[in-house]
Amino acid sequence: MGLTRKDVLKLMGAGAGATALGRVGLGALPAPTADTDVADYGASSVITRDVAIIGGGSTGTYSAIRLRDLGKSVVVVETNDRLGGHTHTYTDPGTGAHVDIGVVVWHDLDIVKNYFARFDVPLEKASFEAPGQVNKWVDYRTGKEVPGYAPPDPSAALGAYAAQLGQYPYLEAGFDLPSPVPPDLLLPFGDFVKKYSLQAVVNTVFQFGQGLGDLLKQPTLYVFKNFGLDILRNLQVGFLTTARHNNSELYEKARTELGDDALLRSRVIATDRDAAGYANILVQTPTGLKIIRAKKLLVTIPPKVDNLYGFDLDPTELSLFSQFGNSGYYTGLLRNTGIPDNYSVNNTGADTLYHLPSLPGVYSISPTGIPGLHSVKYGSPVQLSDTQVKSDIVAAVKRLKTAGTIPTTTPEFAVFASHSPFELTVPPSAIQNGFYAKLYALQGRNRTFYTGAAFHTHDSSLLWQFTEALLPRIAA
Repeated sequence: MGLTRKDVLKLMGAGAGATALGRVGLGALPAPTADTDVADYGASSVITRDVAIIGGGSTGTYSAIRLRDLGKSVVVVETNDRLGGHTHTYTDPGTGAHVDIGVVVWHDLDIVKNYFARFDVPLEKASFEAPGQVNKWVDYRTGKEVPGYAPPDPSAALGAYAAQLGQYPYLEAGFDLPSPVPPDLLLPFGDFVKKYSLQAVVNTVFQFGQGLGDLLKQPTLYVFKNFGLDILRNLQVGFLTTARHNNSELYEKARTELGDDALLRSRVIATDRDAAGYANILVQTPTGLKIIRAKKLLVTIPPKVDNLYGFDLDPTELSLFSQFGNSGYYTGLLRNTGIPDNYSVNNTGADTLYHLPSLPGVYSISPTGIPGLHSVKYGSPVQLSDTQVKSDIVAAVKRLKTAGTIPTTTPEFAVFASHSPFELTVPPSAIQNGFYAKLYALQGRNRTFYTGAAFHTHDSSLLWQFTEALLPRIAA
């Protein structure tokens, strides 16, 4: 039996709207199907579109713009009050300067340059170090500098790493893996490194692969996906960033173009993908309940079961999505740390293998170019609460003073962002048993298509390529 509008209102308590929903909480709702009687809704509450896109991050926004270009009507459902997902830009109130705390660079690819040019957002080559930057190598567990440490020169090892990557060119396009899966891809990356004497590349991969969690324990497949052939190419030719140093400008302009087709601060309450001719999606918006009638769905959010609450998942979908684990990744900006403005304080294990820092922990605290403002990046093999992460960051900064390394003060967060769940993975046994073939077989099933990092990698540029290849099937 389906869930009608009257049923939802009853579950939410007296009076529909965001306030009632917030009071009851989504956890109070059963796992419903939205066999919704459209007649229960006024014309202004029914949205009919070719494609409903769930998630307004990098791939959701790109999909919406491109599908409109292809003549399709769309609506985007996004829980945040902005588009862009992991792309997050902070504007300093004192100087007006911008700092990107999420996505900071893109690949030098035509698809990237054309997309930014469409919105008249100029690009330039990116730099990974601020002028005059001083690097400090500190073990944040103690706050002490690691004596005599210098990062190894990865040049020769990167060539050997590239030779290994070259055996698996299909990884640049997705998870279309051969059967059987090559055994080397299933090895823990630490074992793979030893097997092929790639020790000198580990620190470089670790820094570029922030968010991977315990790098040495991850199956090599996920490391290759994260630090692949086009990453190596862009290390040579140079990555791109926005000339105005405001990566969110792209999404602000996309939001303007989408207009009312972007439902911000909204979430899916229930779905019925078996409705005659359409999928029905019941959505809570700031102005009340809406029902979307869409010929197709495109899901771009992380497909974890608890992230898909309210979706009428079938047993196959439920079985696949419930296998995903994930790491945690967090970014922010700190004020009044006491750290000199030109210092980058990098977490370095004093007694760990390859001097990799222990996680959960800070990756680095680095300059932003704005006086008194530092960027912080933090990773964990498992997802943590924002409160836990913030508390650990503050404690790590204080230890720099306790150890006599830097006379720090108690920092304040100018902004903080959780990018979790991050890096969805499954165990090697699942990969070997055809998990990704089964996952990709979901494309088009139940009127639903999927894109996003779980279906390829945490990389906007490569995800746009992946999505572009999927669009003809969605638009057909």
